[in-house]
Amino acid sequence: MLNSTLCYLERGDEYLMLHRVKKKNDLNRDKWIGVGGKCEEGESPEDCVLRETREETGLTLTDFRYRGLVTFVSDQAPTEYMHLFTASAWTGTPIPCGEGELAWIKKAALRSLPMWAGDRIFLDLLEAGGPFFSLKLQYQGEKLAGAWLDGRPLTV
Repeated sequence: MLNSTLCYLERGDEYLMLHRVKKKNDLNRDKWIGVGGKCEEGESPEDCVLRETREETGLTLTDFRYRGLVTFVSDQAPTEYMHLFTASAWTGTPIPCGEGELAWIKKAALRSLPMWAGDRIFLDLLEAGGPFFSLKLQYQGEKLAGAWLDGRPLTV
């Protein structure tokens, strides 16, 4: 089982998004996602989100919040626990990302971009500002086959 982090840096009505276009064999190829990556041995989710954000953006988070746990179940990849964060403050100077192109995208425009169907569900949850949540997403290939919020099924 994999553990990873994903963070949405918020600037007003925008999120910093990563368009995954640089790696050839990338499960997220051509999709827009937040920044983050796999946890290393001995790292907490907080350690990982700080390291991954710094590596991918050059920015050091100074105000961030753990918002939810997303469990990905797929017929094409190992099960993954993704620890979801938002951030509202950071220091540093942005750097080019080796995994794709970084861009500030208006929240209202996000759903028109290529992204995983499940990402739309957790973006809605983040923007609603609710409490910490557990979301399970089941994929068959790239198709979202099922979703459960805090153990209760959602319509997909």
